[in-house]
Amino acid sequence: MQRAKRIKALDSAIFSEMTRRKQEVESRNIKVINLGIGSPDRNPAPHVIETMKQAMDKPGNFTYPITGKPELHRAVANWYAKRFGVHLDPDNEVLILMGSQDGLGHISLAYINPDDIALVPDPGYPIYSASILLTQGKIYPMPLLAENNYLPKLSDIPPDIAKAAKLMWLNYPNNPVAAVADLGFFEKVVDFAKEYDILVCHDAAYSELAYDGYKPVSFLQVPGAKDVGVEFHSLSKTYNMAGCRCGFVVGNQSVIEALALVKSNIDYGVFSVVQEGAIAALNGPQDSVVENARIYQQRRDVLVDGLSELGWEIPRPKASMFLWAPLPFGYKSSREFAIDLLEKTGVLVIPGIAFGQQGEGYVRIALVQEEELLIESINRIKEKF
Repeated sequence: MQRAKRIKALDSAIFSEMTRRKQEVESRNIKVINLGIGSPDRNPAPHVIETMKQAMDKPGNFTYPITGKPELHRAVANWYAKRFGVHLDPDNEVLILMGSQDGLGHISLAYINPDDIALVPDPGYPIYSASILLTQGKIYPMPLLAENNYLPKLSDIPPDIAKAAKLMWLNYPNNPVAAVADLGFFEKVVDFAKEYDILVCHDAAYSELAYDGYKPVSFLQVPGAKDVGVEFHSLSKTYNMAGCRCGFVVGNQSVIEALALVKSNIDYGVFSVVQEGAIAALNGPQDSVVENARIYQQRRDVLVDGLSELGWEIPRPKASMFLWAPLPFGYKSSREFAIDLLEKTGVLVIPGIAFGQQGEGYVRIALVQEEELLIESINRIKEKF
């Protein structure tokens, strides 16, 4: 049976290779410390878990949910008002998702035709490119370079490309490069999108994992942002609900309607028990969010300080759950270094080339293990390198 041409361009080779090599290392009775996948290792707050336990006993929660609960729509709108000062119409400017990846993966179905151009960050989270490729669109990469603080230089996009482009992906705080953006940058984005009639899709999944008193901003805080775009968010990172999938997209009403139409033909909504947990998370005490950020900040410092003592200098990010680490010890290939690191020490990181051509020269390190294991990682690297 011949596979569809659209999936030939998809590539998970490096991720698959690292998984295979991890299994081989583990077969030698070596405990792998996995700093690869960006999956939270902590549990949701007790009141969120208790809410979902009680919701399991409600018979009505086991029917098709179809849409988001009105209470959850209001909780999202209230959270945005408190956190960012952004007013949202809960009925028309909020859509509940099966995690933000659900929306990130499907929004292109509503806007991209074959050969349509999308502006995609390089390096970037793989779903941005995959979303475009699955609709047979064309990718125009926007380089994220250290000399520009990992922000795309909009003035470098040729006018003919900008005029043809239909969609732009952005992601701050960023995965994988752990960079942040301010309102001044987003103001330029809004002006650019209005000039060229481009839909802006901003992924803000890491907005609450911020350190040293820094508070990330929302793209929607810029006047006129709702005219040109939407913002995706997730309860996975903020509330440690990665396994019980729930996220949302907010902003432009027409875009929300288009994505809702696509989803109405694909799924039957988020499990009602999970929705009740999301309501409790958004409306309830936020102590766990503060504690979450504190723990990730501490992990960041343990790794950055410990690896610095070995001569591996890594920038200290203001936000996200990642370190974007330049290759150490004279290595030139991110794949070669990541494989050597895994083989010699049992520490797994992701080669930067997995996120795009501009990712070469770096590896992504996820802060997803307890402090004791991070210290062990440092000691293993010290011993072998």
